[in-house]
Amino acid sequence: MLNGEDDRNNAIISINAGAGGTDSQDWSEMLFRMYTRWIEKRGFKLSVIDYQTGDEAGIKSATFTASGEFAFGYMKAETGVHRLVRMSPFNASGKRHTSFASVFVYPELDREIVVEIDDKDLRIDHFRASGAGGQHVNKTSSAVRLTHLPTGIVVQCQQESSQHRNKDIALKVLKARLYQYEKKKQDDKLQEMHDGKEDIAWGSQIRSYVLHPYQMVKDHRIDLEIGNVNSVLDGALDPFIEGVLLAGKS
Repeated sequence: MLNGEDDRNNAIISINAGAGGTDSQDWSEMLFRMYTRWIEKRGFKLSVIDYQTGDEAGIKSATFTASGEFAFGYMKAETGVHRLVRMSPFNASGKRHTSFASVFVYPELDREIVVEIDDKDLRIDHFRASGAGGQHVNKTSSAVRLTHLPTGIVVQCQQESSQHRNKDIALKVLKARLYQYEKKKQDDKLQEMHDGKEDIAWGSQIRSYVLHPYQMVKDHRIDLEIGNVNSVLDGALDPFIEGVLLAGKS
């Protein structure tokens, strides 16, 4: 179940209220409570990063972390739109109401990027430094060109008359370029995950929680139904999480 590249990482979870006004904001707070209960039962550590309360009730959004081994591996199964059907406590006519909230889970990436350059990954070329108009600054091949073979990044330096000094400068520039390269890879990865989110609306839900006219929680990805809604809302999510992971649906 847990063989993804980032599965061992901590998880960053964000909940956002969708269509449904105050009901959806109340539903978002119910989801927040559900996940905090699950995190506690798993023995993970919870840290709240951001918590935006609703205008009348509930929350507009919340962002928090679950810290512990494989937190992201488990929590990634919760990414998607969650739908609640119940008698609205905020509607005087007592009509049945459908609310939506989105849950998105990111892996907490190690932002401390350590750049290590292996000699076997470098091609080093020496050439003569040239000045304006193509005139040679010196007669020795003191300029240095470094090609990082895994990434194709090329850096060259002809600033100094010493070949050794030019190589040191070129290595510093290459390390800076590789740092930016790795950082962009991390940022692109998070952006790609973010772009994969569905609209917070009807038809895109991964799970429905029905409190009226009957009680049932159904995960639409694996057709798993559980009748004890209260236990699920109290954090009993393992059957859904494990079912989704085993089915490869996350």
